Amino acid sequence: MPVAVVEAATVTAGGRRVLGPVTLRVGAGEHWALLGPNGAGKTTLLELLGAERHPTTGSVTVLGGRLGRVDLRDLRARIGVAGQRVAERLPPQATALEVVLTGRDGTLAPWWTRGDGGGREAALELLSRLGCGHLADRALGATSQGERQRVLIARSLYGRHRLLLLDEPAAGVDLPGREALVAALDALAAAPDAPATVHVAHTLEELPASTSHAALLRAGRLVAEGQVAEVLTEGHLSECYGLEVRVERRSGRWQATAAPSW
Repeated sequence: MPVAVVEAATVTAGGRRVLGPVTLRVGAGEHWALLGPNGAGKTTLLELLGAERHPTTGSVTVLGGRLGRVDLRDLRARIGVAGQRVAERLPPQATALEVVLTGRDGTLAPWWTRGDGGGREAALELLSRLGCGHLADRALGATSQGERQRVLIARSLYGRHRLLLLDEPAAGVDLPGREALVAALDALAAAPDAPATVHVAHTLEELPASTSHAALLRAGRLVAEGQVAEVLTEGHLSECYGLEVRVERRSGRWQATAAPSW
């Protein structure tokens, strides 16, 4: 059964259609990239997948629950989300370990109780798995941007979510931080219990080699979607971004540049 199904969904805001109609199906174990220029509708689509808003028309079903027919608060607790918007809502004085423990119920307040030793061990294991074990006792506000994103991914995994939404996790991250984040996402995808992921990205360079599918949005509509090698082509990307694009792939990683104008 797919973890998320978007059927002919549209979203209208301020009397203007900002998304759709969009049809997209995310299967278990798939790792999607969501790309497009600013204002393309990427965040709006991610909000639908995260049960943060209802479609104006069409339908959205996430983890078997159709939006409009289920309690969105319960549904949100079953979806992992990592991104700067989540980081800004967490108390900066909370340690990385405390932040991961909030993933149990998807709250934004640290679990201050110390009792559940097994839970703490599981949280520490997740931090180590994502290369952040040394950050367990460090305040979230004292971590780098890249470290913070990996801590947030560990937080979402602590809840054992079947769907993980990555909201521009590489935004503002330097090159070493980006590469550490990409390595962590590849390691996550290789795990036998890996959740399906939808990764909103600004550039192809921040996509891990484990990316299996991609969707390109422009002006609220899908330009292309499907297997990553069939979508991230020069033709599709040129249409999506409105300029001639050159694409290369090396060792599973992607790179895109604008074609010379001379």
